[in-house]
Amino acid sequence: MNTQTIAFHHPVKRTATPERWSVEAVESLFALPFADLLYRAQQVHREHFDPNQVQLSTLLSIKTGGCSEDCGYCPQSAFHSTGVEDRKMLALDAVIEAAKAAQAAGADRFCMGAAWREPSEADMLSVVDMVQAVRGLGMETCATLGMLNDAQTEQLRAAGLDYYNHNLDTSPEFYGDIISTRDYQDRLDTLERVRRAGMHVCSGGIVGMGESLTERAGLVAQLANLNPYPESVPINNLVKVEGTPLADAAELDPLDFVRTIAVARITMPTARVRLSAGRQAMSDAIQALCFLAGANSIFYGEQLLTTGNPEVERDRALMDKLGMYPFADKH
Repeated sequence: MNTQTIAFHHPVKRTATPERWSVEAVESLFALPFADLLYRAQQVHREHFDPNQVQLSTLLSIKTGGCSEDCGYCPQSAFHSTGVEDRKMLALDAVIEAAKAAQAAGADRFCMGAAWREPSEADMLSVVDMVQAVRGLGMETCATLGMLNDAQTEQLRAAGLDYYNHNLDTSPEFYGDIISTRDYQDRLDTLERVRRAGMHVCSGGIVGMGESLTERAGLVAQLANLNPYPESVPINNLVKVEGTPLADAAELDPLDFVRTIAVARITMPTARVRLSAGRQAMSDAIQALCFLAGANSIFYGEQLLTTGNPEVERDRALMDKLGMYPFADKH
């Protein structure tokens, strides 16, 4: 069968009880010979997706800077001196204009991010208007606003939000080395509220923060053992920003990043595995290996919240070289 003729706009339906992954089992995947790991990941990928399609998402910061969390990687934290200003929330018209531009460039999902610990009631009213407006353009919508309560998840569901992003960041064991202003359970509770409200979950993490291999495996195991696991899994490579506690973190070997993509694909077969932060520093060859390992989603555009992202023209050129195409294109 020619998979290129099949439209895989949504993952196949999952079984009610997903496979449980121990940290040791995930770590054993990381230990496989590189070629064996990629071969296994590519087999899993082809079972569920067209291997040459990539989902394009654009991320807009609707409220930048001044966050009351102390995440060690984040230039928007009020605890760190990074030169990122605390700005007011964008106006609705500015968000609609950005969404239209993203759509014209080929993106089919538009994510709105705000530097909050949690949104206020007034914040939520503005976000609801934004979600409804972007949905009105025919785009999938995603938001990342920090922690949510039950009333807020219901507001977002009623507005038509498709995905809510709330990353676990790292393993439970390493989490306290990165963040002290909220607990790991706080993140899990927000994800559970999103699920109960009936929205899709977008949740992943960051690698290259000084975590051990076991802790990296612990992150993947946490994500894979959510019931169900996230429909969208962003894998971020730490972007080191001067003024943050992790500015001098050791560089992660690019092939270890590729391994993380492959392990995420094997343990979460029907998720969209997304290349997220850190992609600007990756060569075309490393990105190609990530696609081979099962990545099938990217953040697309010149800016990713407050850090750079490969430009649209470079992304299109890479996809053309690899014979890949967006979900929005017909083949």
